[in-house]
Amino acid sequence: MQGYIIKLNKVKDEDLIVTIITKGSLDTLYRFYGARHGVINLGFKIDYEREDSAKSTISRLKDVIHIGFTWINNYKLLKLWQDFIALFYKHLQDAQELDNFYFELIDKASKKWSEQNPKRVAVESYVKLLEHEGRLHSDLVCFLCSTKIKDDEISLIRAYLPTHRSCSHTLGISKKGLIELFEAKSSIFLSDKEIDRLWIVLLEGL
Repeated sequence: MQGYIIKLNKVKDEDLIVTIITKGSLDTLYRFYGARHGVINLGFKIDYEREDSAKSTISRLKDVIHIGFTWINNYKLLKLWQDFIALFYKHLQDAQELDNFYFELIDKASKKWSEQNPKRVAVESYVKLLEHEGRLHSDLVCFLCSTKIKDDEISLIRAYLPTHRSCSHTLGISKKGLIELFEAKSSIFLSDKEIDRLWIVLLEGL
């Protein structure tokens, strides 16, 4: 089974509770500490087996193989990746069912992470997630005053909800660039400064 580690909790004697997103599920498993175990970390893609036990309510994580990224030794890229991947745990931890979409979204993002500005990859991926969940407000009606935004710039708040700049008092985003992002899932018309703003909003939570 393959999945991405989206949460690590240390418990007694350096054992770990590991939450992994796979195709169709979240797996929460126990990993015993030991010298024979390879290092695992938040955001890693792994191949693994789960071992059920009659003595415990939580299954054991075993036979872990790290499936490395070509950019894994680039600290800057890895830190951004971990910031991005950690958002999925809070968003999905209470989900009763999980379809393949989330694993595939993360998987595709990991393959693009070093090919372009990773913040752009994250922003574009997030817009796909919002659309998948029916939360993408592409009508561009201000969330705060409920009127259509006719300005050339639009502000976005958490969950990429559109607002007038005068309503939210935050950095404006090019309307043309935002429409392209929402419709084509492309950030091509957005500046790096605008992407940095969208990244900060993204870090507030999925």
